[in-house]
Amino acid sequence: MRQAGSGGRRRSRYDGTMTSPAPAAVLWDMDGTLVDTEPFWMAAETPLVERFGGTWSHEQALGMVGLALEDSARLLQNAGVPWGVDEIISYLTDEVQRQLAIEGVPFRPGARELLADLRAHGVKTALVTMSMRRMALSVVELIDFPAFDVVVAGDDVERPKPHPDPYLQACAALGVDIADTVAIEDSPNGLRSATASGAVTLGVPLMVSLDGLGADALWPSLEGRSTADLRVLHASRRVAPGVPTPSITTPQETR
Repeated sequence: MRQAGSGGRRRSRYDGTMTSPAPAAVLWDMDGTLVDTEPFWMAAETPLVERFGGTWSHEQALGMVGLALEDSARLLQNAGVPWGVDEIISYLTDEVQRQLAIEGVPFRPGARELLADLRAHGVKTALVTMSMRRMALSVVELIDFPAFDVVVAGDDVERPKPHPDPYLQACAALGVDIADTVAIEDSPNGLRSATASGAVTLGVPLMVSLDGLGADALWPSLEGRSTADLRVLHASRRVAPGVPTPSITTPQETR
């Protein structure tokens, strides 16, 4: 759920030095991509709206997936919550953190294993989330290995997803070219942000469809995936961006 630089893909010129195989970094969305916390957010939203006499449907909750927290708070205000935006965000964040402390980190299938494999292969990683920094850090701290080189959160950027700024900021902090990265997303807004940034984009849908949004690849799950798979994806998209290839479209990826 919840800067400077070009948004276009650029080819790096060979300077005679040996480099590791691309991608140079993998950029992870958090809620719904790395961890399945969307039910936690929904469980916090519904009683909040009902406390003030309103109703909150599952469809309304789905409409919040991938939104900046400020936008989500305004929708809750429209549903009858009389609090300010900051107060709503703080309440929701507290509730989700409380559930995480009880339940632990609800990794999406294959996410922890892929993240650990990337670290084992020396690939840089960044967490790029529109949740608050304290929320993001609470998730990172619950992971049982050093998972991320950089964390960019919703309160770290002026323009949230779907703007490209969060991903460009993460690459600046990592010291990598956005064209040399793969971004993994589960929501339409997140995918738009990653695409606009110039990253190779991988959609792994959870609650809402990502069909027709321009992802370089759609996988139904990260289960069984490895660093090698992301290298194949990145290489194929650098050679022919936006053109489906047999090496990426496999029976495992059929929805």
